[in-house]
Amino acid sequence: MSNLVAAPALLCFGTGILQLLLHKRVALQRMVALLSALAAIGVSVLLTYTVWTEGIQVRTAGGWPVPFGITLAVDLFGGMMTVLAAIVLFTSVLFMFRDMDRASEQTFFYPVLFFMMAGVNLSFTTGDIFNLYVAFEVMLISSYFLMTLGSTGPQLREGLKYLLLNLAASTVFLLAVTLLYGVVSSLNMADIAAKAAAEPGNPYITLAGILFMVVFAAKGALFPFYWWLPRSYYYVPNAIAPLFAAMLTKVGVYSLVRVFTLIFIHDAGFTHSLLLVVGGLTMLLGVIGAISQYDFKAILSYHIISQIGYMIMGLGLYTTLGLAGAVFYIAHHIIVKSGLFLVSGATSRITGSTDFKDYSGLLGAYPGLAFTFFALAMSLAGVPPFSGFFAKLALLTAAVEKGAWGIAVVSVLVSFFTLFSMVKIFRKAYWGRPSGERVQRGRRDYVTALVPAVLLLALSAGMGLGGRFMMEFSLAAADQLMHPIIYIETVAGR
Repeated sequence: MSNLVAAPALLCFGTGILQLLLHKRVALQRMVALLSALAAIGVSVLLTYTVWTEGIQVRTAGGWPVPFGITLAVDLFGGMMTVLAAIVLFTSVLFMFRDMDRASEQTFFYPVLFFMMAGVNLSFTTGDIFNLYVAFEVMLISSYFLMTLGSTGPQLREGLKYLLLNLAASTVFLLAVTLLYGVVSSLNMADIAAKAAAEPGNPYITLAGILFMVVFAAKGALFPFYWWLPRSYYYVPNAIAPLFAAMLTKVGVYSLVRVFTLIFIHDAGFTHSLLLVVGGLTMLLGVIGAISQYDFKAILSYHIISQIGYMIMGLGLYTTLGLAGAVFYIAHHIIVKSGLFLVSGATSRITGSTDFKDYSGLLGAYPGLAFTFFALAMSLAGVPPFSGFFAKLALLTAAVEKGAWGIAVVSVLVSFFTLFSMVKIFRKAYWGRPSGERVQRGRRDYVTALVPAVLLLALSAGMGLGGRFMMEFSLAAADQLMHPIIYIETVAGR
């Protein structure tokens, strides 16, 4: 057993407690936040490397035997998610230092931020279905605070919608856990999977699977529950939006992948076909919403929905290549989407707005900003040599190999619509004759606000140019997901 499994969640939780003790000492809080984010990258990379070289890592609290103790377990997929969470936290913190006002930083901002990330990391490392619920609640309670930071009318209105939806989803989550426990008398996911495999025709297990699908679809902004996201994320403060856009919905996606490759796999003809349909509708309706908008941040918010559909497409195909494509796409999307929201925030610092009617023609004065956006946008649309191309190619190949021509056509069509909407942003915001007012800021402010997005762009380009390694890693992660017996036996200590 390895204590390293607990490190990502415990590091963030411990940082949150320390930040409480440093309340209103902003300079110290900033230093602790930056050092903790850097440490999180190191710890998560070490954890993932350990999984890569030694296999799935497991830790059971208090030495209790499975399934009685609280279990943490990390495979390649979970390890990768902790690495991505740490990277996005680091770049977001850099931007927060430049964009957050001091009054907001003094209102328990940093403690809540790290408690939220503790919930995110616990979601990726827990091996117990009830503790997955606990992790969600820790993350969501913190996100309510951050979403409404500033307490403007629109923030409170959209925050209330977000709160009510998640309260309803959490209630269904508890009902699903209760139903599953009533059938298998266990909360350990590996033990549940083993017992579910012994009762493949049990209708209560299938019903529990549908309930979990509804819960994670709501939390992950999948069709038909995506309606809450565009307006809610639109009003999230610019400093926080990159972290929200990158990570929060991906916890729902991660959970869907986890339970529908480990527990609910015995009626894949029904459950995974349903997921494939949901994924196709999510990507199509999300991109239609995006191309109808004329606001930088609103377009990016709708694209969160659209791109989640690609991830669920890989899960719905339920082949090794399909899951590898989903793993690759999740990594690509987290990096690129966070980068695009960082560019949106940097643009807003210059123009004071995200609405295209208020400004245009930034290319001449801010070429670095314009071309950083353009490169990230091309990656999102799937243009080589960026990461988006290889992730989409893997998904499209998997769909063709399986004969799923409908979802293959939809995925290509959505890519063209994505390219169209990204070109619209570039044309409206950066191209053309300069117009609109500019907020007077120094060159240093502009450069430091852009640096986090440039770092993520470099990582996206590296994932594309290093596509062979990324695909090998994704295939290895997918192989573990497609063979749940590896997870079950490792957690059980057999």
